[in-house]
Amino acid sequence: MARGINKVILIGNVGADPKINATQGGSSVANVRLATSESWKDKQSGQTQERTEWHNLVFFGRVADVIRDYVMKGSKIYVEGRLQTRKWQDQGGADRYSTEVVCNEMQILSGGRQNQNQGQSTQGQPQQQQPQQANGNQPAYNQGPPINPNDQGMDMPYEFG
Repeated sequence: MARGINKVILIGNVGADPKINATQGGSSVANVRLATSESWKDKQSGQTQERTEWHNLVFFGRVADVIRDYVMKGSKIYVEGRLQTRKWQDQGGADRYSTEVVCNEMQILSGGRQNQNQGQSTQGQPQQQQPQQANGNQPAYNQGPPINPNDQGMDMPYEFG
């Protein structure tokens, strides 16, 4: 029997500085609002129209640490992940639902914070010549061991403070 596929790929701009929290087990959690836009020409008026969609992204573990250190409002990022709906209760005790993209890969395309060593990577190459990635196959910003997307620090439930 075939399994379903739950895969999301987005490229967009970060709408606000990431919010960084921790799971009950102490792993980092980063929440990011990402805007994607599409534009088209209206057939009747000839005017260009644009629509922006906002996405809630969640990053865990080492990828969340990379988000904290390098992503800020206005950064253009590429992400891969899966859709997940979470149930929670508001202050009045009513059930609420949030649909998020739980991301396991991320690449900064533009507008990220510069490395601490003034734009140089740890290998001595100018930073803008090296893509800034965090995924299971490549080291994050050439620092530390590769990130395992299966080790996302997801000791659920997680809390946002």
